[in-house]
This record gives sequence, structure tokens and C-alpha cells, in this order.
Amino acid sequence: MSLPLSVAFASNPRTWPVLDGRVKAEGLELTPSVVHPSELFWRQLKYADFDVAEMSFSSLIIAISKGDRRFVGLPIFTTRRFFHSHILVTRASGITRPEDLKGKRVGVTEYQQTGALWTRGALQHEFGVTSADCEWFMERTPDLSHGGATGFQPPEGVVIRRIPVEKNIAGMMLAGELDACVHYRGHASLVNRSGVNLLAEPAIRTLFPDPRAEGVRYFEKTGVFPINHGMVIRREIAERNPWVVINLIKAFNDANKIADRERMEHAEYHIDTGLLPANAKAALTKTIVKHGVVANKKTLELAALHSFEQGLTPRVIALDEVFAPSAMEM
Repeated sequence: MSLPLSVAFASNPRTWPVLDGRVKAEGLELTPSVVHPSELFWRQLKYADFDVAEMSFSSLIIAISKGDRRFVGLPIFTTRRFFHSHILVTRASGITRPEDLKGKRVGVTEYQQTGALWTRGALQHEFGVTSADCEWFMERTPDLSHGGATGFQPPEGVVIRRIPVEKNIAGMMLAGELDACVHYRGHASLVNRSGVNLLAEPAIRTLFPDPRAEGVRYFEKTGVFPINHGMVIRREIAERNPWVVINLIKAFNDANKIADRERMEHAEYHIDTGLLPANAKAALTKTIVKHGVVANKKTLELAALHSFEQGLTPRVIALDEVFAPSAMEM
């Protein structure tokens, strides 16, 4: 008899095979839900709505640092991005380089979210701009935020102001009330108010003229491709049924393989039609997203270090405090 589990994640090609049933987790009967990440993390942190769920890595280690033992981490990593390369600025701000952010008004959907954590880490270590150098404006309200569920307090020496509920980051950027914003997604949801594509606005541009080139530069220097989301399982389930952990990881690894194969099928079609150069195949065959603690140890430890440096956690959280014991060697 299969163990029934509710599982929630954001829909992307690497999780679709689990969602549509092409991949089965051995011994498990999964009931999947697709939920916007911002809403999902809030619901899971506040109400523990699901047995297994995608989760903000930053919010997870903050919760753990405060003694929250409801969840065990699963090293299943669904999204990555070079977050700092997508900082947006207003043309009127006069900001032309990262160092110009010092003293400026910077919007952020939620200060503790992982994309913002990575952005501030890069600003500090690559360009000498610390969190305390900026004046931060946070959009989410305490009752609809990850921080509201984890007891967030502004780190010492950092100025964080709440954006009034009748306003949002997009409107303040366009009105000149903010000079920049980080990790802006422009997707309104249960917990997010901004729903404007700011890059379509003439008054807004990316801080880095070529975000892709900046991402490449950062990766070549650091070897780090930042992780945004992982997954969690209720601790009581993992401790009562330890086998569930590895079976879930295996299922998502299988889904990842399907996503890679389908990506290559699309790439080969375009190569065959002449829309992509033949030498593109070598790059496209490289697996970019890998699950597991071992393959991502450097990146995960750097995220934990950034969290401590930025005053979000009182110490550097060790990975064996985050992930299930059976997952540490995977």
C-alpha cells in the first residue's frame, strides 16, 4: 500500500513529469498542487499546509536558526538564477554602476527572500556595497510574508521601511520614489502587490547593461550558480518513514532527466533546421541543474554564510542541520 502525501511546488519543466504523473515516487501516492512560490512559502511556513513542498532556502535556514523543527530539507533544487545581474534602476537615479547604490532607496518584495539574499551577497563581496549602505523598502506586509511567519526583525544597522499597502514597488519606481529594486518579478499574487513589467517601461533599465555577461563573469570567478528554492518534508513523516526521503529525491532526479532530454530534443530540432549553430549542441547537452547536497555543497554553504553576514541568522547554519541525514551523501 502506497503512503499518501500532499506535495506542492511551482510549475516548471523540471517538476512537470511529477505533476503530470510520468514519474512516480516508489511507495508513495502523491497528490500534487501547483502554487505560486511566494504564496506557497508563506502558507507552508505559517500553516504547514503540505506534507512536501518547495521552499525558500533562505527562509528555511532562518526558521531552523530559530528552533523551528517542523521540516526537514530535501536537496531538490528547482530554480537558479544570477539574481544580482537583474537589479533594476530608474534612469533618473543616475545609478550607472553597483557602487552607486550606496545611499539609494532600494525596493525589495521581501528582505529575507533568497533572491534578495544572493543579490546583497554579490553586492557586498563583488562591489563593496553592504546592506547597511542602502535604504530598503519592503512591499509585503507582516501578515502575508515569510518574515511574518519566521519572526523577522530588521538586522542591526539596516534601515528597512514598509511600503504602505496602497502602494507597491512598481508604482514607486515609476513615480521616482525608489531608485532601484532587487529580485523584482512583476507577478502579482496573494502576497505580492506589484504586477507591472518594469522592463517594458522607458524609465527603467537593468543596472548591468548586459545581465547575461555579468552572470557569466560571476560564475567564472566564483563557480557558484545561485540556488533559490529547495524542498521540505514534514519532519514527523521523514522520521517515521526514513525511506521516503531517498524515494522522493530519486523521483525528482528522474523528472530532471526527462526535462534535460526534452530540452535536447528541442535543441536538436533547431540545430537540424539551421536555427542554431551545430556547435551549440555541446553546450546544450551540459546538465545545468543537479539535485543533491554533494553537487551543490559550495553554493549552499555560501548562501548560509551570506545569511549570517547579513544578520538574518545568528550563526552559519550547517547543512546537516538542514537536510535529512540520508540525503547528505546524495
